[in-house]
Amino acid sequence: MDHHRRGLRRLLHDDELLTQVETDWREAQLSQSRTAMLAYAVKLTRTPAEMTERDVQMLRSAGFSDRDVLDIVEVIAYYAYANRIADGLGVRGESWIAD
Repeated sequence: MDHHRRGLRRLLHDDELLTQVETDWREAQLSQSRTAMLAYAVKLTRTPAEMTERDVQMLRSAGFSDRDVLDIVEVIAYYAYANRIADGLGVRGESWIAD
């Protein structure tokens, strides 16, 4: 999953924060909105049947618009879908992709 780390590094522009997120995102120095988004992503990924309107309201309370919520859900769902396809086919990372 080195390519995921590289992508996160490009988004954060902060290697110390990247290390904090990798170690335990709940303890990382993140904004309330990022923390709310990550908590939502974890719940949707691990226990999708437990999602409720309250979870969406928590994102709204953190400052996300309804369009933002839709975008968040679509990215989480696509990531899960793409990973299930790759895992199901036994696809591994490409050795030619540089860090």
